[in-house]
Amino acid sequence: MSWLFVKQLRPFVLLAAAASLVLNLMLLMPALYMVQVFDRVFASRSMETLVMLTAITAVALALGFCMDLVRARALAWAGSALDRRLSPLALAGLLRQAAAVSGRPDTDALRDIARLRAFLGSTGVQALFDAPWLPVFLLVIALMHPLLGLVATIGAGLLAALAILTAALTREPTEETLRRSRATSRHAESLARNAEVIVGMGMITAVLDRWRARHGELLDAQARLGATSTRLSATARIARQALQVAMLAIGAWLVVGTAASPGIMVAATILLGRALQPVEQPISGWKKLIDARAAWQRLNARAQALPPDDGLALPAPAGRLEVERVVFGIAPMRPALIKGVAFALEAGESLGIVGPSASGKTTLLRLLLGVWKPRAGVIRLDGADIARWDRDALGRHVGYLPQDVELFAGTVAENIARLGAIDSAKVVEAADLAHAHEMILRLADGYDTQIGEGGALLSGGQRQRIALARALYGGPRLVVLDEPNANLDGEGELALAAALKALKALGVTVILVGHRPSMVSQLDKIAVLRDGALEAFGPTAELLPRLRAGARGTPRLATVVAPAPVEVHA
Repeated sequence: MSWLFVKQLRPFVLLAAAASLVLNLMLLMPALYMVQVFDRVFASRSMETLVMLTAITAVALALGFCMDLVRARALAWAGSALDRRLSPLALAGLLRQAAAVSGRPDTDALRDIARLRAFLGSTGVQALFDAPWLPVFLLVIALMHPLLGLVATIGAGLLAALAILTAALTREPTEETLRRSRATSRHAESLARNAEVIVGMGMITAVLDRWRARHGELLDAQARLGATSTRLSATARIARQALQVAMLAIGAWLVVGTAASPGIMVAATILLGRALQPVEQPISGWKKLIDARAAWQRLNARAQALPPDDGLALPAPAGRLEVERVVFGIAPMRPALIKGVAFALEAGESLGIVGPSASGKTTLLRLLLGVWKPRAGVIRLDGADIARWDRDALGRHVGYLPQDVELFAGTVAENIARLGAIDSAKVVEAADLAHAHEMILRLADGYDTQIGEGGALLSGGQRQRIALARALYGGPRLVVLDEPNANLDGEGELALAAALKALKALGVTVILVGHRPSMVSQLDKIAVLRDGALEAFGPTAELLPRLRAGARGTPRLATVVAPAPVEVHA
């Protein structure tokens, strides 16, 4: 459990250890009190001695109560400190994973942090602080009588051996149960993400059958672990009771033989129960100990696997974009999705990316944003590799409207402001630039309208127009739009066209994926993708007529339009 002594937790752990020191010393007092009552008070029949001993013991117990509270609070503070330190990093990692090639958010890190926080608030971790005091209690018992000390030491050794056996027998079943639990949770999350398809196509029965099979395996693994843990914990409880009975029997034998006093017999039995308690508790709660250790190891492995933070703090870009023979694929052994794409845009130019479905348009956009990194080649924004920019710094200069628009629970203004501090002037400016201001004012509460989770209270067109305003918030120099007119009506189409003209006037570099000629015709250049390769690149005035002719059945564009030479700026 070396993770308890990491730098962030060390002050709280040391405070808990100091409180445990005082607490365990105070817990010696009841046993000593009994010895004094049997040996002094009964012999002298002095009520003054009884009152004094009782008062001292009551003060000691009150101090022990305070130290117990201090220890519990210190460990709770440690859990909170750990959560505050790691949860933001875990959430940031989750978002990066969700945006990565796999696109699957991994919530295991957040679960591991919650597991560690819960462990720090449990009695299991308190037993770890009490366990080092076992030799002290055994020494006190031995000072009362060597034979009693020998019996207590043998009993403690037997329970320690049982704890080691518990660790050996439950490690693999615990890890198997945890693996199956995580797999089942991920499967349920996948089903929830595809609920619309499952319900719409009548797949519920088939899905439930597959889920029952996986869940049944998890229940079987949990049952095997539970059976083993129950047997071991029951053995530990009975063993501790048997040791206390043995201690009482031997103490009685010593008392009968006048080798010890009745006070020593009773006090040694009580001290043995207290000494063995921190040994017994980990046996019954060994699963929590293993879970906590495994959670820390996974978090540590994730931290070591993170790439170094070498993001560059660069000046605000003008918007010049250079794509230098970029190659990208999901895996090294699979065919590339983007194959040697290369082109350049000056600041303020606009580009329309067109091509058939599955030609790599959205993949190229993610590369242009720096969300994905190419396998080969470089994408530069004002000469700097966009994948190495500091993401927060770059985000202030980039606007992105994805194909699948997602808004966040909150107000319209909060969404346009990208969930940051709301600058009213910038919010209205972005809405004006997107030509969505009038539409927003017609909502129930204007910019203060609550839109629900994912923008559920808005229509698809309203969500898309608000997302466009969010993309334009803060005056970005590079705006990337993935089919921005997919859900727009006639009014929305006109607003989008006006927004593109305004961006052109402001000198903003715009990249747009679209299929409608009316939208692409407003752009300066066109790039044609087919099977991940750049089939043609050039001015819109030259390529658009040939694209329209190709749509009417003429040969492929590559046969009539040679790709324009790529000019790469140094």
